[in-house]
Amino acid sequence: MLNWIIDNWYIVLGIAALLICVGYTMVKFLGLPTKEQVRKIKELLLYWVTEAEAEFGGGTGTIKLRYVYDLFTSKFPVLAKIISFEKFSEWVDEALVQMRELLMKNENIKAIVENK
Repeated sequence: MLNWIIDNWYIVLGIAALLICVGYTMVKFLGLPTKEQVRKIKELLLYWVTEAEAEFGGGTGTIKLRYVYDLFTSKFPVLAKIISFEKFSEWVDEALVQMRELLMKNENIKAIVENK
């Protein structure tokens, strides 16, 4: 048995690499956020997007996106490694739509964003 392993070390190494890849993929999949976690993250994103709008104003989309992403990575460092930037950007776009609806419906929020 030992001679076979020595003679076929590359096969053993290949199987080990395959098992590591499968294990990593399973851990990554199992670490994905649940629906409740995603809902809470999206609520925070709405707050952060509104805060960024108040701080930086209109026409600074890239800066605001970077600001919100930095807040996200500091609050959720593990999720930041699991969730793609494209998915994060989709969530931010959803938060922007919600923020715009809130600004149109709620004068108090609009006043806070415009006066900050």
